Amino acid sequence: MGTTDSSRTGAGAGTETGTGAGTGAGAGTATGPGTGRTAAGAAPPSGLLDLLSVAAVVLDAEGRVVFWSPQAEELFGYTSQEALGEDAVRLTVHEEHQHEVVRLFAEVLESGADWAGAFPVRRKDGSTRLVEFRNMRLLDDLGDTYVLGLAADQAMVERVERDAALAMRLVSQSPVGLAILDPELRYVAVNPALERITGQSAADRIGRSAGEALTYLDTDPEARLRRVLETGESVVDRDIVCRPPADPDHEHAWSVSYYRLEDSGGRVLGMAYSVIDVTERYQAATEAARARQRLDLIAAASARVGTTLDLETTACELADVVVPVLADEAAVVVLDAPHGRGVPPAGSPAFRALAVRVVQRTGAAPAAGPPGGPGGPGDDRLIAHCVGTRRPVLMSHTARPEPGAAPGHAESAALLAAEGVHSYLAVPLVARGEVLGALDLRRTGNPVPFSDDDAFLAAELAARAAVCIDNARGYQTQRHAALTLQRSLLPEPPARLPGLGVGCRYQPAGATSEVGGDWFDAIPLQGDKTALVVGDVMGSGINAAATMGQLRTAARAFAELDLAPEEALRHLDHLTEGIEQSITTCIYCVYDPHRGECRICLAGHLPPVLMRSGHAARLLDLPTGAPLGVGGVPFEAATVAFRPGDQLVLYTDGLVETRSEPIDARLHTLLDALTTTRGHDPEYTCDRILEILRPPGGEDDVALLIARALP
Repeated sequence: MGTTDSSRTGAGAGTETGTGAGTGAGAGTATGPGTGRTAAGAAPPSGLLDLLSVAAVVLDAEGRVVFWSPQAEELFGYTSQEALGEDAVRLTVHEEHQHEVVRLFAEVLESGADWAGAFPVRRKDGSTRLVEFRNMRLLDDLGDTYVLGLAADQAMVERVERDAALAMRLVSQSPVGLAILDPELRYVAVNPALERITGQSAADRIGRSAGEALTYLDTDPEARLRRVLETGESVVDRDIVCRPPADPDHEHAWSVSYYRLEDSGGRVLGMAYSVIDVTERYQAATEAARARQRLDLIAAASARVGTTLDLETTACELADVVVPVLADEAAVVVLDAPHGRGVPPAGSPAFRALAVRVVQRTGAAPAAGPPGGPGGPGDDRLIAHCVGTRRPVLMSHTARPEPGAAPGHAESAALLAAEGVHSYLAVPLVARGEVLGALDLRRTGNPVPFSDDDAFLAAELAARAAVCIDNARGYQTQRHAALTLQRSLLPEPPARLPGLGVGCRYQPAGATSEVGGDWFDAIPLQGDKTALVVGDVMGSGINAAATMGQLRTAARAFAELDLAPEEALRHLDHLTEGIEQSITTCIYCVYDPHRGECRICLAGHLPPVLMRSGHAARLLDLPTGAPLGVGGVPFEAATVAFRPGDQLVLYTDGLVETRSEPIDARLHTLLDALTTTRGHDPEYTCDRILEILRPPGGEDDVALLIARALP
């Protein structure tokens, strides 16, 4: 027939074979769309037949209508009462096509071969519609012959075919990874994009459950999929970061959406999920975050490292900055003796760990051993190489050292890997041309290996911290020298003094402060008298200690001349004119046991405390005077009764001055503490007073002298 398209005919026949069979069954029961009736035990309809609305028409050998389905009524416009018994050709075919249709009808009856094609039909209202047909011969049990015609609106068929082809093409060519799972969450389809994104082939997934195929995800994917399948609540654009089996050394980022699949009748067919590879965006965001983190880390190091001049504190500050931001374990390791720009000392250098910080984990040895001890297993050779070459030592993967690694590095890497360290980095601590040690870094829990950027950052932090460590090392050396000088210049009080028991203490400033110029002295004089002296040279360090030594020697010399306290201070004041660091406070007291009195003179010093038997401790109200070195100011002495049982307390300002409390409050604390120790010997009282008033790591020296009059 002239309107038949041979190419479409083949497509129509191939496409509708299964559909026709299904529709014929439906037509035989005379059920229309939406009735929802199914045979016992049969699966529910898919909804596709309802969408196509396939009509079924049965003709006898004479071409009369003997069966007319409800879908045929909708397609042709004639009711079954109007169509049954009528000649189908004259009823539905235009006159110009009737001859061709009769010929085709006869061929189907005679040959038994199916015919499929499309041609226009005439509806009851006179309009024309292009209809897709499949005609086939039927034979009943009596041998009578019929023709079954299955028909559907061609526009609808083409739209379904087009939609199906488009869907298939979108799935196969889409850059978005797609997977379809059945209600048991087994894979039934995977598109090429998902294979490419995840590195898993379709063969590795089809028939397997989601839990079996997605074992590399940290979370339980099957539980999430099951929740979507049960509730119907879709999950859209959920970010996942993982290391797929095809690329376990790098992180991949995916944006995943899960949704349930239902047919037009609401029957659950399974579910699907889509995967979009956003790794580049994730890496860019991660790199930007790392850059900000590096800047924050450098800023934190600048603010937090080197706040004191204590060597161990500075090392701990550096370790605290890098853990856990840069490493899971860190150790600040120093050489026992730093070496300069030349060749490192022969043999293996000796190291000790000043600070160690470890992120808590189970079953792992701490990095580089305990503070103050030697480096840990496997570290010595790596740190020695780092110190000797003044270059970082980077092992991105201890389990597989890089080719061409230095001798011994493979063995060290094996030891580190055995401890659970998967990546290692050491950078030298270099300041002012000297190598001080190394910053030893390890990663155990953080799965990302150290990179060249990490090495650069660690080197920057080490360079900044090395200057602080060098400053602290130099300061400690100088402080040790000053303290040694200070202690060598302080006297040992005489074992016996006439009528007097004496307790003395000197405490240097804390490790973060320099040694000052505080001193005490108890000098036997003629006539059983005793000179008691406590002084404080303003300033700190070796110069203050040297000045203190000169003044103490001069004070002893003037005491030997049996000068009155005010005269002795006048001579000391004159002496300070030739001393560079000359401002000094001093208290000079002469005790005469025969008279039972003390003559006391102050040079800008805090007043002494007097404790009498049965009375609370009190500050003596004495003329303060001017410090030594001011010059031209007369000194005035006062006489105080001092009888057996009385105690006189001389001290420097380091005992009572702090930054957090006013001086008056601290003086009251001193008086209360002395009152509670009343009746004890001077040695005990000295220890008790220092315990109560001296804060740990005090910022100033303290000289304390307590004298008790004996019967």
